[in-house]
Amino acid sequence: MSDDRVTQLDRMRYTKNTASSRLALLAIVFDVLFFISLYKSDVDTYYYTILIGASIVYNLIFLLAAFLCSEGVKNYQVSYSWAMMVLGAGQILRIFIIPMDAHKTLVNNAPVMGDAQFTRIVIYLTLSAVALFAGAVINLQKSRALSAHLASLKA
Repeated sequence: MSDDRVTQLDRMRYTKNTASSRLALLAIVFDVLFFISLYKSDVDTYYYTILIGASIVYNLIFLLAAFLCSEGVKNYQVSYSWAMMVLGAGQILRIFIIPMDAHKTLVNNAPVMGDAQFTRIVIYLTLSAVALFAGAVINLQKSRALSAHLASLKA
C-alpha cells in the first residue's frame, strides 16, 4: 500500500465522514421539497384521510431518522448505513402509495395530482432515496477501510 493511501486512512481516524453525512442531509432537503409539494395541494376532501395523517407521521419519523443517520455516519458507524438503505427503500415505496393514487384519482373529472406535480414528487422522492443509498455505500466503504487499517495497526 502506498504511503499516500496509508496517510489517507490514518487521517480518517481523526476526521469525520462528511460526504455520507451531507448526502443524508441532502435526502432530508429533497424530502422537505416532497412534503411541501404534496401537502400544499387541497383538492376537495381527498387529502383529509387517515392515510395522509399516517404519511405525515411517517414523514416526521423519516426526518428524525435521516438526521440521526447523518450524525451516525460521521463516525463511520456501519449500522447507520443499513438504516440509510432502509430509509431509501422507504422513499421509493412512498411513490407507490399517495402520489400514485392521487395521480390516478379523479375529483370533479380532474386528477387530484396533475402530471407536473406527480413528476416533481417522484423526482424528489427518487433523489432523496439516491442520496441515502449513495451515502450508505460511501460509509460502508470508508468504515470497512478504516476498520482494516485499525486492525493492521494493532498487528
